[in-house]
Amino acid sequence: MTNQNLRSLVSLFLVLSLTASTHSTSITTSTSILQQFKQAPEFYNSPDCPSVLKLNDHHLCYDNAVHVAMTLDAAYIRGSMAAILSVLQHSSCPQNIVFHFVTSASSNASLLHATIATSFPYLKFQVYPFDDSYVARLISTSIRSALDCPLNYARSYFPSILPSCIQKIVYLDSDLVLVDDIAKLSATPLPDDIVLAAPEYCNANFTTYFTPTFWSNPSLSLTFANRKACYFNTGVMVIDLARWRAGDYTQRLEEWMELQKRMRIYELGSLPPFLLVFAGNIAPVDHKWNQHGLGGDNFRGLCRNLHPGPVSLLHWSGKGKPWVRLDNNRPCPLDALWAPYDLLKTPFSIDS
Repeated sequence: MTNQNLRSLVSLFLVLSLTASTHSTSITTSTSILQQFKQAPEFYNSPDCPSVLKLNDHHLCYDNAVHVAMTLDAAYIRGSMAAILSVLQHSSCPQNIVFHFVTSASSNASLLHATIATSFPYLKFQVYPFDDSYVARLISTSIRSALDCPLNYARSYFPSILPSCIQKIVYLDSDLVLVDDIAKLSATPLPDDIVLAAPEYCNANFTTYFTPTFWSNPSLSLTFANRKACYFNTGVMVIDLARWRAGDYTQRLEEWMELQKRMRIYELGSLPPFLLVFAGNIAPVDHKWNQHGLGGDNFRGLCRNLHPGPVSLLHWSGKGKPWVRLDNNRPCPLDALWAPYDLLKTPFSIDS
């Protein structure tokens, strides 16, 4: 989808989304949030889709499937539902997609499971518990409290949480929508020694992601010696789980988090450990697969425009989330592109 096409949709959807948001009910508890979603339509494979074959007795171990991994919690469930719908709607083989949701062991996993199953009764998926007490001891405060949630770090543990038969996943954040076929992203080639793929941004000022303490210590700053280290956003990644497990990359991430607790070498949540371990050693993905930053900066959340070029995925990373701004009647123009995927019931919903 081109920028011109996207912008042409803005004026159409903005009026509709603003009208619907005016009638949205303020939801104050997790239970009420989880009861407010419509059932999504069912999507079917095109005739030329490959058959998916079970690899073993585990009901989610399929060959030829596209495996999508996400975290799941009540605070972001509305965004998660929209992301799921967008993935299915734009897939040529939606019945070949398997979703893996990781949620905090302390949350109401059964309620989250029921919410997904009710809105997507045909979906192949499983919800996995994540013991956030273990990673909580490793987390240092960052520039925004929302970034300190233990579930934000769950992506580092997907290789051990998911069944060993799952070899490759597409990891997605909950504040995004796809407007292209996820199978194209999943098919990103990973050379033999590469664990993950993501869009790289080599024009970004890489030094700003770490403190002067880091850069002034040669034993630390030399981490990036002989590496063309570029920023990449961890909200969209293609990950080879088998190579991750073999290289014990979770332990490598944890070692940097332990050092952070002692020396304060970065300020921004779960991203810097990924940069320290992987930057300069990833397979690049076209930027169209992560038009990120649409939520604005982490301080004020100001509106932002699209980056130049085509768009396959829109990502509201940053402080502002489209469903919050729509409900507050203060949307950014691009929030209108998220609104059509919103499954929250309103007075206009047929099945309300």
